[in-house]
Amino acid sequence: MLSQIAYIQPVLAAIAQAGGRPHVVGGAVRDLLRGDPVKDVDVEVYGLPIDRLVEVLASFGPVNAVGRSFGVLKLRLPGGHEVDVALPRRESKIGAGHRGFLAEPDPTMTPREAAARRDFTWNALALTPVGELLDFFGGVADLEAGLIRHTSAAFAEDPLRVLRAVQFAGRFDMRLAPDTAELCRRLLPEAATLAAERVWAEWHKWALKSTRPAAGLRALAETGWLGLYPELAALAGCPQDATWHPEGDVWQHTLYVCDAAAEIAGHESLAGDERVLLVLAALCHDLGKPSTTAAGADGRIRSPGHAQAGLALSEALLARIGAPRALVARVLPLVREHMAHLAGPASQRAVRRLAVRLDPATIAQWGRLVAADHAGRPPLPPSNPAAPFVEAALGQSVVHGPPAPLLLGRHLIDRGVQPGPHLGALLKRAYHAQVEGAFDTVEGALDWAARHGDE
Repeated sequence: MLSQIAYIQPVLAAIAQAGGRPHVVGGAVRDLLRGDPVKDVDVEVYGLPIDRLVEVLASFGPVNAVGRSFGVLKLRLPGGHEVDVALPRRESKIGAGHRGFLAEPDPTMTPREAAARRDFTWNALALTPVGELLDFFGGVADLEAGLIRHTSAAFAEDPLRVLRAVQFAGRFDMRLAPDTAELCRRLLPEAATLAAERVWAEWHKWALKSTRPAAGLRALAETGWLGLYPELAALAGCPQDATWHPEGDVWQHTLYVCDAAAEIAGHESLAGDERVLLVLAALCHDLGKPSTTAAGADGRIRSPGHAQAGLALSEALLARIGAPRALVARVLPLVREHMAHLAGPASQRAVRRLAVRLDPATIAQWGRLVAADHAGRPPLPPSNPAAPFVEAALGQSVVHGPPAPLLLGRHLIDRGVQPGPHLGALLKRAYHAQVEGAFDTVEGALDWAARHGDE
């Protein structure tokens, strides 16, 4: 397996020649077994003091020793590969939360002792320089069975590991081992000790890397941590009209929509913030239903105004998971407008209006959300009623943002309009008129301004 990360083999050989026992550990081994691309390589070194290890590594490239006190070094190899090289650490619990323990490097630890401190059994795997796989806790069997199982009681020392389980479930379409789910439930009181940036890091991975986000959300529910997010918890049991939503309640619908969003993101090769945006919009799109759902006199279940009602709830949920403000600003208009295709046909004016309302999100992103929403209603076949709007937006060059204003301040100043509040107000009215279709050229804009400048 090490042949797939051949660039690390000279480093392993040099450490061994110096008297150390290096092992490739953690996610790299897991990814090699899964057949996934290996992006990050971690090496754990036994039997070699930190000073000698630094000397050995320095012959291969720059060594960043910023984590030296914790026994962690970063080595940059030619070709841009960065490798984390660490001594095994003994950790003693001294308080609550992830900062509530003392960590000290200890090169005399055994590989089994070090592996026991890792979170999940398949992250506790290790490879020796000759390719021997060390599996002390049944990680290979759990990986093949699609199980997330904690390695030892040390799991409880950092409650963030519960959210790591959630994002791993979504990334690898896995389920929790029953004993791990029970341990996660016992860690719920410590959730409040987690820093917002650490919480967001795990939710970001869930949105960015999940192949089946619904598996992560099911794990969240099984751990009991769903209750930390009341906006999501309220979706369970909220009914929907079976004609339009034969899949079940709003929670089930949201699970299907999140999975559909991930599939669309993969199909369209979305990456980074674009993928995160789509999956989070799918997560939030129907948060307004529990507060607006009721059965009418005809017995039909309806949720009038749920898109608008979902805005404050989406903002609250995104704040709980630590999402950046700039990302929240793009999710909210998608939630508000996810039913906009029902307002009427995709006329040019309707499409321009939609592009403006969606800003800073875009019609392209909105179209993907609508497609995911309509794919999340099995056994109904997938459909995309947003397609005519997206096509019309392409024709007007507004699929990736609202129309650029034709009338600019310099145009008015050239015509003798003095800078100031009047000019700003006129530009604003002119842009509204442009969106409404009053003109579509600069000349038309100037004519319009000449006729309406004194209003």
